[in-house]
Amino acid sequence: MTEARTGAPTVARTRAELERALAARTGRRAVVMTMGALHAGHLALVREARARGEHVVVTIFVNPLQFGPTEDLDRYPRDLPGDLARLTAGDLLGDADVVFAPGPDVVYPDGPPLVRVDAGPVGTVYEGATRPGHLDGALTVVLKLLHLTAPDVALFGRKDVQQLVAVSRMVRDLDVPVEVVGVPTVRDADGLALSSRNVYLSAAEREQALALSRGLAAGRAAAEAGADPAAVRAAARTVLDAAGVDTDYVALVDAGTFADVPELPAAGTAVLAVAATVGATRLIDNSDVRWPR
Repeated sequence: MTEARTGAPTVARTRAELERALAARTGRRAVVMTMGALHAGHLALVREARARGEHVVVTIFVNPLQFGPTEDLDRYPRDLPGDLARLTAGDLLGDADVVFAPGPDVVYPDGPPLVRVDAGPVGTVYEGATRPGHLDGALTVVLKLLHLTAPDVALFGRKDVQQLVAVSRMVRDLDVPVEVVGVPTVRDADGLALSSRNVYLSAAEREQALALSRGLAAGRAAAEAGADPAAVRAAARTVLDAAGVDTDYVALVDAGTFADVPELPAAGTAVLAVAATVGATRLIDNSDVRWPR
């Protein structure tokens, strides 16, 4: 594990500033890509990055390609001063060496890109079906930021597990020279997965949102008891239905392809993923499930 640096991170807003900041540092580079409004979940990624690299780059960019015409791009929370404070050494939650915080004109200097990454089959199901083009937009900006930051390792949260699978496949299929690491989901004490969108929840909605983690726990328990995949999904959905949330999907998928698992998997493991809207806020969560050997 490397030693934490001292002082505030270098903030780069342009490509030239980023190039200078990176050129001033040597050794293994780790990158964490975010859309800002940082919370303890993001900073867990930064801590893991610090353990894996001599220097840590955090990108903060609200990517318009990931938002559909009816989604919350304009109201997505933004707090760059607060984010920089959280990424300063001395904060117990995490620190960074370089923060790349560009505007859309820096990331997309010619306007919306004509050529984009296609997420393939992973981008057409679940999050991809509910939010058409979302994963294409995510992969496009991830690939651009990988080129701009040139990291040895890139860390992504497992809370957005479908995105993690898509990024991992893109890197493998397109021979991108970077190691992709998935970092476990960070949760509040009550089990709610940390998300920038949690700030939209009222106290009553937050209580209702706990159905997502409880549903996942019910699905895990069913698998551990030997239930088949249909029963695992049903156990999770029962909890969500009882809480009165607007369930989008309950999926049981292969961790490498995000393809549905219709029967007991040979590997004995799968990913249980759920999405539901609570009030006006759409939330996602997931968990690994395992069957007894």
